[in-house]
Amino acid sequence: MTRTFGQALLGLIAAAALLAALLAALLGAAHTASAQIRLNPAYGDEAQLGPNKARGAVVWSHGRSVETEDSNAPTPLYMKALRDAGWDVFRLDRMRVSDTLPNSSRALAAYAEELKGRGYQRVVLSGQSFGAFISLMAAGQTDRIDAVVGTAPAAFGNFSEAYDSWRDNATQLWPILRSVRSARVMLFFFHGDDFDPGGRGEPSRSILASRGLDNLVVDQPALLTGHGAANTGMFVRRFGACIVRFAEAPPVPNDPSCDEAWGRTPSAELMQAAATGPRSGASEPASGGARPFLGTWYGAYINGREVALSVDKVDGDTVYADYVLGPGMEPDQTIERARRKGRIENDELVFDEKGRNTLRYHVRSDGRLAATWLERSGKGRLETTLRRVN
Repeated sequence: MTRTFGQALLGLIAAAALLAALLAALLGAAHTASAQIRLNPAYGDEAQLGPNKARGAVVWSHGRSVETEDSNAPTPLYMKALRDAGWDVFRLDRMRVSDTLPNSSRALAAYAEELKGRGYQRVVLSGQSFGAFISLMAAGQTDRIDAVVGTAPAAFGNFSEAYDSWRDNATQLWPILRSVRSARVMLFFFHGDDFDPGGRGEPSRSILASRGLDNLVVDQPALLTGHGAANTGMFVRRFGACIVRFAEAPPVPNDPSCDEAWGRTPSAELMQAAATGPRSGASEPASGGARPFLGTWYGAYINGREVALSVDKVDGDTVYADYVLGPGMEPDQTIERARRKGRIENDELVFDEKGRNTLRYHVRSDGRLAATWLERSGKGRLETTLRRVN
C-alpha cells in the first residue's frame, strides 16, 4: 500500500515532534543536573576579595554519602587558613541524585575555567574523599587548574560495607593521576582510614613524578587517624601553612617542613600558664598510687588545642593539679586554666568534681599518660596521650 503525500508529511511531523521532545528531555535533565551542582561561597554572605585582590580562588568539594546529603557538611577548618591568607574560598555543593564522578568532575572543571575567566590569578581545587576524586578528575579535563589538594581520596566505598569495590580506591586512582594535565598535586593518606586499601603513597609519588608534575604526598602522618582526619584542628595546626604554600607556588627544596611541630613541643604561653597556677601548700609524701602521676604532662587534642596537666600536691587520698587548655581554632577559644581536685581509683587518676568536665588518666606501659576528657553532659569525648615534660 502506498502512502499519500499527506500521510508522509504527518509522519515527518510526528518524527520531528518526537525528536524535539527527546531533545527537551535531555536538555531538561542537563539543566536539572546543573542546578544540583552549584558553586557557592564557602562562608555564606562573608565578603570576598574578588579576582583583582585575592591571591586566587580555591574550591572545596565535599564527600558523598549514600544516606545523607554531604552538601550539608561543614567546610573544613584548613580552608580558613587559605581565606586568612587572602584567598577567595568556594564550595562545590552537589545533591546526591546527580553526584557522579563524570557529572561532578565536568561541572567542577567548567567552574574552574569560569573562575580563571573571571580573572583569578590562581585556581586551586581541594576535596575530601569523593571530592578529592572529582578534583583530580577535573584537573584531567582542563589546563586552567593550578593545583589540587586531595585528602583521603575515595569513591568506591569502605572495607566494611563495600569489600568488593573498596580496592578500587587505589586501582582507579592511578589512571586518574596519570590523566592530570598540568596541575601540581598534594595528597594526604591517613592511618586507620577504612576507605584506604593501603600502600597508596609511593605509587602516587611515582606516577606524578613520571608525569613531571610538582607533587607533595603526605602518607600516614602521626597522630592523625581515620577518614575524617583532615577535618580536625590538629590537621590545620600541622599542615595549614604547608597547604597555603603549596597553593601559592610549587614546592622547592628550602621550604619549611610540611609537617609542623605543633603539639610536639609545648608553647611558652601554655607552660607559663601551667607554672603560674594557684598552689594549696606543701604536699605530703606521695602515696604509691599517686607517685607516678606527679609532675607536668603535655600533649594535644585532635581538635587543635594543647593540653597540660601539672600534678603538684597530694593530701592523703586527694590529688591536686592544674589543668591548662591552650587556645582553640576560633578567636573566642582563649587559653583556659583550672585547679582540679581528684583521687586515685583503680590505678587511674580521676577528676570528676560535681558540675565540671571529667578528666581520667592512667599510666601506659611506655610511661606516658593516656588521657580522656568527658564533657559533663556526656555528649563530648576527647582522648590523647601526654608525655612528661619535667
